[in-house]
Amino acid sequence: MKSTRIASALLLLCLAAQAMAAEPAPPAQVMLLGTFHFANPGLDVVKSDVADVTTPANQAYLEGLASRLAAFAPTHVLVECTPAMQARYDGAFQAWRAGRAPLDVNETQQIGFRVAKAAGLSQVTCFDEGEVQWNSEPMFAYLGTHAPERKRALDATFAGLTTRENREQATLSLGELLQLTNDPSRDRENRDLYLVTNDLDAGGSFAGADAAASWWHRNFRMYANVQRVATPGKRVLVLAGQGHTAILKELLATDRQRQAQDVGPYLMP
Repeated sequence: MKSTRIASALLLLCLAAQAMAAEPAPPAQVMLLGTFHFANPGLDVVKSDVADVTTPANQAYLEGLASRLAAFAPTHVLVECTPAMQARYDGAFQAWRAGRAPLDVNETQQIGFRVAKAAGLSQVTCFDEGEVQWNSEPMFAYLGTHAPERKRALDATFAGLTTRENREQATLSLGELLQLTNDPSRDRENRDLYLVTNDLDAGGSFAGADAAASWWHRNFRMYANVQRVATPGKRVLVLAGQGHTAILKELLATDRQRQAQDVGPYLMP
């Protein structure tokens, strides 16, 4: 009888171990953080004078933000650099961690490096796409030649957005600015800018649609790089300009193999 009980117990243990081994890993958890460019190179259509993130108050905010984001327990922090630049960013991260270099004034280092360090990671991961860019030149050429009224309206829209962003950058806190770059209504506004011109020369050169498609093409490639990292069981923080995250969030919301986590609660103390 005793041997029978022992055999039964061993059998139950084996069955339990097999069940645990067969249990699939949970879907990847992905959190997208949209930002403005801390060191604005002036490449965006809407050009603004950005807030100084190096002030003591903003540095204190960024330290706290990194601690809060590290509580998400990311296994990877993805940042806006191409995979070909990975070694350069690895070197910069290690130099900063060793105290040999200060942080550069950009969101990749000011936020990404800080979060990776606080989360105990050995690197940030580059996920940008450099070969495909927004091919807008034919669209703007068409506007100038064939649709001057619409060009004036579009120029007015961009001017209004620039004025609004300059006002916000001058008056709002860094936390409030990041809330705006992660506001669903601002994401929708960003995507709508491409639809405003999407119909340009429809049925002909499709100058508007092709320009919009080139931007989505780049972001689909960026999302492919997210998918490559965000495999079952992973927890991935993705840091990118709001022009990208406005689209990436839509792709993530549609992705049945990954679960989106809201960054909003992490933005303010």
